[in-house]
Amino acid sequence: MAEVRARAGFSARARKGGDAARERGGSGLWDRPALLNLISDVLILFGTTALGYACFGWFLRQPLFPIDEVVVTTPPAQVTAAQLEYAARTAVKGGFFTVDLDKVRQTFEKLPWVRKAEVRRHWPSSLEIRLEEHVAAAFWTANGSGETRLVNRQGEVFIAASNARMPSLAGPEGSAPLLLARYRNFGEAVAPLGHELVALSLSAREAWQLRLDDGLVIQLGREQPSTPLGERLARFVKVYPAALEKTGIQVAVADLRYPGGFALKAEAAPKSVKGK
Repeated sequence: MAEVRARAGFSARARKGGDAARERGGSGLWDRPALLNLISDVLILFGTTALGYACFGWFLRQPLFPIDEVVVTTPPAQVTAAQLEYAARTAVKGGFFTVDLDKVRQTFEKLPWVRKAEVRRHWPSSLEIRLEEHVAAAFWTANGSGETRLVNRQGEVFIAASNARMPSLAGPEGSAPLLLARYRNFGEAVAPLGHELVALSLSAREAWQLRLDDGLVIQLGREQPSTPLGERLARFVKVYPAALEKTGIQVAVADLRYPGGFALKAEAAPKSVKGK
């Protein structure tokens, strides 16, 4: 009898365990249709979106929207038609929607004389390009480089060829904006002499030198707190005509590095005055 009771007790416990397992299984994912529907909807949405995006990308890559025309809206003064055509053929790849506008802009900005380029699409099949060209203000030579470049009105150095009549600036690398600003100041200062400033240089020791259109070289030297460059130059301009008339010599160099005056170096011997 003990053995039978043991079996009966085992069977009862087994049935209870099975019932509990079935109860736990009844709360699983597959018995929750609302949640299954939600997950299914989300998966369908993501799948449809991905498929639509892929189809749209494929559609745009098809040769249905070619670029038929590249229009430069600002007539260039320095850039040639051949240069513009070369840049367009090099950079304009793809269709209306797939063309790389940034690459087109960079290609045009690499052309000589081009300072900035703006590119935009114009429906249905063209690109519009607006160019801003450099306006050269002077020739520029960095000390020790021996290479002559150009500097624009903003003080930016660029490489291009020019036969224009412009002043020459020379100084340490990176000092072009300073040289250009000083050129404007010094040019106004020497204007009362009736001559034009044609060359300005700054040495590695920060000494300034000017050259006028009559060949006169003015050595300003370095900036001094006690006698600023502008003060020295203004004093020279004020008294130089009288000094030149008094000495009667052809001055080659005016040395303004003295705190209380300046020295003149003659290019030739003073003219002799014959008696009557």
